[in-house]
Amino acid sequence: MSRLWSAATFAAVSLIAMLPGGAAAQDFTASGVECIAPADPGGGWDFTCRSVGRILDELDLVEGSVNVTNMAGAGGGVAYSNVVSKRADDDNLIVAASTATTTRLAQNQYAGLSADQVRWIATLGADFGVIAVSPDSEHEDLNDLMEAIAENPRDVSFGGGSAVGGWDHLKVLLAARAAGVEDVRAIKYVSFNNGGTAITQMRGGHIDAFTGDLSEATGQIEAGAIRVLAVLADERLPDKFSDLPTAAEQGVDVVGANWRGFYAGGEMSDAAYDYWVNAMEEVYNSTEWQEAMTRNGLVPFWRAGEEMDDFVNEQVAELTELSREIGILQE
Repeated sequence: MSRLWSAATFAAVSLIAMLPGGAAAQDFTASGVECIAPADPGGGWDFTCRSVGRILDELDLVEGSVNVTNMAGAGGGVAYSNVVSKRADDDNLIVAASTATTTRLAQNQYAGLSADQVRWIATLGADFGVIAVSPDSEHEDLNDLMEAIAENPRDVSFGGGSAVGGWDHLKVLLAARAAGVEDVRAIKYVSFNNGGTAITQMRGGHIDAFTGDLSEATGQIEAGAIRVLAVLADERLPDKFSDLPTAAEQGVDVVGANWRGFYAGGEMSDAAYDYWVNAMEEVYNSTEWQEAMTRNGLVPFWRAGEEMDDFVNEQVAELTELSREIGILQE
């Protein structure tokens, strides 16, 4: 299995995390911190900045409160360009990011900017993808659905809340490719304004399957209104989601995690970078963040420091390849 999409183990990482004021970061203390949410208030990036910023303050990991700046535009591209060109060496600046960030980098939607122009700090959680059908669908499990696609990709239509080439679309293509479907470009995908609309259209018989994130499907799952064929995780999810089958256990080795995390300017000092990595680990292990994840439909997913760099670079490379395959990228 490609480790690009591999989820972190669901047990929390070691609670003996090095404090940001420890030896590795003794030359830097965060103060006057700003967190850029690259979108308008109310979305996932805004949630990431505000929730983590509040916990950083509550845990006394920063001096003063964290100021959140909403910088919408170009799907995060305005903020990314601003950090690269104007604030690359700002040690007190962090920026919310997610799988949408790496998807747009892979598809060259950030005006030629690349992933190596910033420093990737950490992921703190993820919202895993699901593939679901109506309760009365003829497709019994994920392999059954993938066999139908392999026989004729145009016979099965998927719907999701992202645009063509966006994350909901790409999740299906990654799963299909892992299942051995040769012509993933031929798979039918219909874009809706949001996941809820896609589910409504599926239940009405207008599409065959739903592709989205677990958080937006939870209510429908609990009501028995949809049947999940696979969660795109490499392990069963905890608690109330433990009965949902994974793609991996059905032999489809793909994991689709819409992660939440942070990056910083590419010229951030090593002392500040170490500080932020350790601070985010403190947040990740905190009761406050674990509760925030549960309330917002996230599950544990941890990558940090060099491992985070490797994770992002591998993700961008795979999404670039897939985007070329389906014609989103022409070069």
